[in-house]
Amino acid sequence: MLRSSIVRASRTSASFLQANASRQAAPLACSQQTQIRQSHAISNPTLANIEKRWEDMPPQEQADLWMSLRDRMKADWKELTLQEKKAAYYIAFGPHGPRRPAPPDEGRKVFFITAGVIGASLALFAVIRMFANPARPRTMTKEWQEATEEYMKAQGTEPITFKKGMMVQSKPGPKDQFD
Repeated sequence: MLRSSIVRASRTSASFLQANASRQAAPLACSQQTQIRQSHAISNPTLANIEKRWEDMPPQEQADLWMSLRDRMKADWKELTLQEKKAAYYIAFGPHGPRRPAPPDEGRKVFFITAGVIGASLALFAVIRMFANPARPRTMTKEWQEATEEYMKAQGTEPITFKKGMMVQSKPGPKDQFD
């Protein structure tokens, strides 16, 4: 790890020295150049009805139009045409993609689908309960739960929070259950 750090540092310093030397050799006139952006106005047929056409345009054409608009916006905004300003605003903030408003009946569909799923789960629960074994497990009787409580008390389980009747949740079972 140390060796790779040293190698990386030597490469970085060498490239820094080369860049610094070439920068000092350049004439002063180059350092005072200003960047001038010139871009041509986008044609009106391209921007006409952009609100209606935007969703149907292929993604590559959308990207090309947005890039050309972005380049135009880098220049003075006073030079933009009204069509370009409207198109840029629509593309950036218009109701398309994730900002598209929901369909008018979406809330009703969500309600009925949710109610249907809940109804189906209740029907499934009822069918399962109808065919389930009516006999309860032997561990769900009051006697079994009292025996469990005595066992826990003998073992010293939960000595601080243990209360009598803590494990009993069921009614007494039939007399012949353990025979």
